[in-house]
Amino acid sequence: MATVMTQPRQVTRAETGDRIFVVGGKLLWLVLLGIAVLLPLLAIFWRGFSSQAGQGGGLVAARELVTSDNFHWLLGNSLKVSLSVAAIVVPLAYLFAYALQRTLIPGKAIWRGMSLLPLMAPSMLPGIALVYLFGNQGMLRGLLSDNIYGFWGIVLGEVIYTFPHALMILLSALSLADARLFDAASSMGASPARAFRSITWPATRQAVFAAFCLVFTLTITDFGVPVVVGGDYQVLALEAYKAVVGQQQFGRGALIGMVLLLPALFSFGVDAWLRRRHGDSMSGRAQVFQPAPSRLRDGCYLAIVLLICAVLLLVFGMAVYSSLVKFWPYNLSLSLNHYQFEDTAGGGWLAYRNSLTLALCTALIGSVLIFTGAYLMEKTKGQKGLNLALRMLSFVPMAVPGLVLGLGYVFFFNLNGNPLHVFYGTMTLLVVCTIAHYLTTAQMTATTALRQLDAEFEAAALSLKAPLYRHYLRVTVPICLPALLDIVRYLFVSAMTTVSAAIFLYSPDTILAAVAVLNMDDAGNVGGAAAMSTLILFTSAGVSLLLAWASRGALRRSQAWRQTAPGQ
Repeated sequence: MATVMTQPRQVTRAETGDRIFVVGGKLLWLVLLGIAVLLPLLAIFWRGFSSQAGQGGGLVAARELVTSDNFHWLLGNSLKVSLSVAAIVVPLAYLFAYALQRTLIPGKAIWRGMSLLPLMAPSMLPGIALVYLFGNQGMLRGLLSDNIYGFWGIVLGEVIYTFPHALMILLSALSLADARLFDAASSMGASPARAFRSITWPATRQAVFAAFCLVFTLTITDFGVPVVVGGDYQVLALEAYKAVVGQQQFGRGALIGMVLLLPALFSFGVDAWLRRRHGDSMSGRAQVFQPAPSRLRDGCYLAIVLLICAVLLLVFGMAVYSSLVKFWPYNLSLSLNHYQFEDTAGGGWLAYRNSLTLALCTALIGSVLIFTGAYLMEKTKGQKGLNLALRMLSFVPMAVPGLVLGLGYVFFFNLNGNPLHVFYGTMTLLVVCTIAHYLTTAQMTATTALRQLDAEFEAAALSLKAPLYRHYLRVTVPICLPALLDIVRYLFVSAMTTVSAAIFLYSPDTILAAVAVLNMDDAGNVGGAAAMSTLILFTSAGVSLLLAWASRGALRRSQAWRQTAPGQ
């Protein structure tokens, strides 16, 4: 009986190209994440616990640090400020988000836009505005019984800075509501307060905790506001900044950086556990909730929204106005003298051009890398271990404050014998650090958009023998273009305003605008600092509006497939 020999199926060029695109792309993304995220974090732990000369001093130095009276004072100050800010911001953000999502107040788009203003400026801007409002020569100095410099100055500045971060989390949580639950509660005679306690609050309390943790972490790791209005009230983040930049005590900076990493890791871990426990809050048969008209309710919430927006406009309007005043408070005539940066120290127009370069490179390169990496993880099969490693590294930056990440970059890329040392102090390293710092949020945006696409898209491409990379470029990218533009906008604005991660990495040739704000304020040129902050604010807002307009146009042109066909 003859034996039938079967010839092995030959691999086509398209299949070979797909394998190179998928496996090669994942390996390349893993290497990049390892260099940009993992190795700098390992370097900061090595520097902090190393007992070699010139390093952190080992466990003995760490024990001496955490048992010193000065450390206890700094830690107590940081905890008091962070807890106070979180206790103020989260209720205000919840009320604001509730007004936008669960009431019928007019002008919601306007109020939402105003609430996001702090995202468009460096964290120093609220502090600068508070100096002009309540400082020793402030316009509203008489309203405060005490000096703005100190605990309450830091708290007020951080409240303004962190408010939109908490608001975005709570807006997302309050946008999910099943109308059937509220209809059932109403039919059973439950009051609005009872419905809130039994339906709304259980569905949003995990988001409230997430917002609280985020505000706490942002506050305890920020040194922009304390350096402007902190006065003699010192905090840990400012101490780490002074230890590295002012005193060249890198070991002390590494140890404080690890201390600052602990609350972020704790918050991230608890939040992840609560998310798994909470599960999905809406079923697939949920009905969209439409709030019923109520003049009393809407009037009360409109008053709250107007009050918060008025405070934000007062602060940011004061910053813009002070940048135009010739000589505060003796000559209040308007001029552009503070915008003549070439006549002042601190970086000037070079810093602004560098920030534009950083923002453009971060937005364009970062969006391509992050979206492609998300596509390879979500829309390709195989390599489960590789996918798991990529997901873990992609979520690490969410739990790492920018100050800690920047310190890690100093210790890793400035290490003797490291071939990557040539990038230290260059724009390339600033771009890499900024992309790594804001990676997780952009990755989550891309993942959310990609998960909305049916897997049949890739199956159709395979059945047609079309290369996967061509399908990615011609089908996936156009469909997800609005989400991709959102990532570009997020990365651009974040790069324009970043200061915590970049403060340790710039050189005289790569100084950034946000760093120049810090330097000018340190030099006593508060008007110049206000002018540079205003420039950053208007640049970020202008680009955001432009990309929002482009995103709406792309949504209309490329999302026709989402529309329901007639007769369905």
